[in-house]
Amino acid sequence: MTVETPVRFSPLSAWQDTLAQLPTGIRVREVPHLTQLTLRAKPGSAAARAVEACLGVPLPGPVRAELSGDVEVLWMGPDEWLLVAPDGRADDLRARLRSAVGDEFATVTDVSAQRTTLALSGPLVRPVLAQGCAVDLDPRVTPAGSCPTTLLAQAPVTLVVRDDAPAPDVRLLVRASFAAYLAAWLVDACTEHR
Repeated sequence: MTVETPVRFSPLSAWQDTLAQLPTGIRVREVPHLTQLTLRAKPGSAAARAVEACLGVPLPGPVRAELSGDVEVLWMGPDEWLLVAPDGRADDLRARLRSAVGDEFATVTDVSAQRTTLALSGPLVRPVLAQGCAVDLDPRVTPAGSCPTTLLAQAPVTLVVRDDAPAPDVRLLVRASFAAYLAAWLVDACTEHR
């Protein structure tokens, strides 16, 4: 019996050429198929400390992201984090975390197929996003390392501010079902900047 590997597709594969033609001050590209694991654990518990030791980074507090390790850790709620790593790391990372946690209570769930990621960079990132986002995107309010979950043009996103210098570097994690809508909105929001 032959087992076929499922075909993966990028939710925004048809948008690559359009996104590449945005104004000079903003670059947008999809980063598809990232490993994404949801971690649930009580903050400060033995399980949380075991995860921190395994990852080599602390679990961040509210609306913050830990971006320094090879696995990025995004705060999603009081006892929930999203672990983001390169494609193909889900099985290994999940096994390492489950081994580290041992008999302590925590859950690790693969949600990689749920979302895609848009990488935005350039001086127009904050002005363009501000057109559809209720979060104050001023760097003093949402500096590098911030990761609010919010609505962008009515689409739920997790907005990760990765860097501010020399220009903003932001990632938007969006459910695959909203990805094309959000791409269309970004193209429209950039119209006035041409």
